[in-house]
Formats: sequence, structure tokens, C-alpha cells
Amino acid sequence: MKRFLTTALLVVLSLMLFVTSALAEHIFGPDELDTTYGAYLRFRQETWDNVFDFKNGDHKDDNFFRLKTSIWTKFDYDKKYIFFIKLTNEARYFMNSSNPNSRPFGLNEDEVVFDNLYIEARDFLGLPVDLKIGRQNFLFTHGEGFLIMDGTPMDGSRTFYFNAARANIKFNKDFNLDLIYITDQSTDRYLPSLYPAEKRVINTSDEKGFVAYGRVKAVDNLTVEPYYIYKREDTDTGPDGKLDINAIGAHIVYKYNNWKFGAEYAHQWGEYDSGRDRKANGGYVYVKRSYNNIMWKPGFELRYVYLSGDDPDTEKNEAWNPLFSRWPWMSELFILTLAPETGIPAYWTNLQLYRAAINLAFTAKTKFSFAYNYLRANEDPATHFGTLNTASIYSRDSKSRGDLFQGKLSYKFTKKIDGYLLIEHMRPGDFYTYDDSATFVRWQLQVKI
Repeated sequence: MKRFLTTALLVVLSLMLFVTSALAEHIFGPDELDTTYGAYLRFRQETWDNVFDFKNGDHKDDNFFRLKTSIWTKFDYDKKYIFFIKLTNEARYFMNSSNPNSRPFGLNEDEVVFDNLYIEARDFLGLPVDLKIGRQNFLFTHGEGFLIMDGTPMDGSRTFYFNAARANIKFNKDFNLDLIYITDQSTDRYLPSLYPAEKRVINTSDEKGFVAYGRVKAVDNLTVEPYYIYKREDTDTGPDGKLDINAIGAHIVYKYNNWKFGAEYAHQWGEYDSGRDRKANGGYVYVKRSYNNIMWKPGFELRYVYLSGDDPDTEKNEAWNPLFSRWPWMSELFILTLAPETGIPAYWTNLQLYRAAINLAFTAKTKFSFAYNYLRANEDPATHFGTLNTASIYSRDSKSRGDLFQGKLSYKFTKKIDGYLLIEHMRPGDFYTYDDSATFVRWQLQVKI
């Protein structure tokens, strides 16, 4: 009965969006109002093998399906004023689960959430300022997503939204500035669920933030993006309480012919309510080269990443804080190994990463990529994150996290249908007690309507 009600509700909502679109077009006129709408379906299967502790045992590996469905509509009046709304649901079905309490066997129903809901005004009041207010995504809008990417990290890739107000000030064609206010929550209290399933935890705490993010075309082929970010984490868990943290840094990209050079660095400082200081440093540098005039159009990438860890011999906390960017930046598998270490999946910290990658285009529709990563920790597992990090899965005999291999084969069936197969395999180093390899496998098919 519940499945029938879910299906019926989605059909009704789809009809409501369609009728609303038609009504708005009738009121404003088809010449002034451009109305578009669509749907999105994504089907995935994932298996997780030893990803939390690198230990073969009696527990079952995770093996489950994920079905994400979205419907959306957009009203664009005179190319200046936009209203956008999107509803999303992602049910899961577990065949095997290593933790039946949090990931129970069988169908895990999901609420229907307001994924996006915002209004946008371009050249507001005739000024060189674009405004966007409401629930919106910042997917790759600020560099590589090093510090700004996902406002709802605890629900995986179901949603990415931020509850935010964003003003983009366009000083000239070579310089613009984003000013952003963010207010996110551990569970969504701003908007209701449209299906009475249990509300998901979407963040580890209530959070607020402010971002000033500039984009400057310094010279031809050189872009510099300086920024300042403030974040308030309103968690009461742990011995140090709530955290106020600041970050100042810059993202730089230089392109020359088929070469691309990039780097980013940020310094963080702040204080917990307990009075404990937090200071950290993080960044990366890379070089990419593509060969578009030879068979399979090969390209390569070399990359180094540094994220500071907490030194146990000091009073302050030096662990890197990923701020608004707990997502699979470098790896789907590795972010799961961080869960027992930090208490939070995808909490990028205490890391050195050395990466070599190659990508090939076998055909216009078929692409393949492979990457090798060597991972190290800068410090022993920290003590400030809670009790999970004191478990026996950390040997503390070495800083070597191990070797991570990644392969991805993707295929584009049509303009609206594509899919891929992703396999990641990690051989743990002596940083961990156990030495059984971990594997992450996912295949995906997505359809845009």
C-alpha cells in the first residue's frame, strides 16, 4: 500500500507542476515567459567490501540498489527573473548490509524532499548584480569544490543543496564577486516532506556560514579565485563543543595550449566554545595534459594533495576541516574509510595524496579512466573526534594509508541516457591494523526527460 501511495503521490506532483507551468504561461504570455520542466531517473547498484576496517570477518558486505527520481519545473520571465522548483526521492533496497540497524535489509523508503526551491533575478534593478535566494546547488561553482560543494553531505548524492542567499557582483568582464549567506540544518526544518517517510539526517550539525568568493582573469589563460569563508558548526557533541572557523585562500588555474596547471591553498583558524584553538592548512597542485589529435585522445594528470592532521602533542587542533565539502572529491571508497577515523564520512583531513591518472576516449560515446593513488597520513588518528578513532583498527605503527586504484568506464547511449561502471580497490598500509583489501563497485544508469 505504501508503495502505491508513493507512486500515486509522485504522479500527482508531476501533474501539479505541469498545470502550474501551463497556468503561469497563460498569465504572463508565452512570449515573455519561458516554461520548462522535466524529470530525472538514476538507478545504481553498489557493493562495499571491507571499506570501514579492512578486515574480512563474519559481517556481510553492503550490497544495495539506489533509485533516485526527480521532477522539476522552471519559469523564466524575460530572461531576467527565474523561479525553479525540484522534488527528489531516493529509495534504497539492501540485499546485504554490514549494519542492519542503520541500513536495514529490504526496501528503505524515502521522503519526497524539496531538492531546490529558489528565485533568481539577473541584473537586479538595472545593476550589475545577480541575486539567487532559496534552496540551491553549488556544484562546481567555486573551483573544484575544495571547500564549497555539498550542503547535505549525510544523504550521499540524493541532494546537494544549500539554503542560501547569493549575490554575484559583476564589476567588469574580468572580475566578479560572490557574496553568500548559508544556513543549513542537520535535519530539514525549513520545508516539509511531501511523503511521510522518516526524515533523513542530512548533516552532522546545524551550520551557518558566509562566503566572499572572487573570480579574476588576471591575464590571458590565467584565472585567480581568492576567497574568505566563515562557518559556525553548532554541534554539541565531543569535548570541545561548537566551532567558529575561518578560511582564507585562493584557487589558481593556468592554461597553455593543451596543458593545464592548477593549485589551491587555504589557511584555517578558529575556536571552539571550550576555548580550544583550531588552525589548519590544506591545498593541492596538479598538472594535466591532453592529446586530442591522436587516437583515443589520451590525457594524463599528476596531482599532490596535502591536508593537515591534528598533532597530539599540542593543545590546539590542527586537523583540516573540509567546511562545506564533504563529498567524494578524490574517491568514493576512501571517504568511507574516514568514517571510523573521524566519526563522519567524507571528512577529508590528515592526508597526503599522490595521484597519477590517465583518461581515454575510445569513441565519441565511450570513455575510460584509470588512476593510481598513494595515500599517507600526517598524524596518528586524532583524539578530538570521539571514541571511534581509538578502536583497534589503527596500528599507529606507520603513516602509510596504502594504495588506491580506480577505474571507470562510461558510455553515452543518447543525449539523455548514459551510464558507467566504477571500480575502486584499496590495499591498506601499516597505518591500519588489518591488511585485507577493500573494494567499492558501482554501476549506474541515468535518464533525463
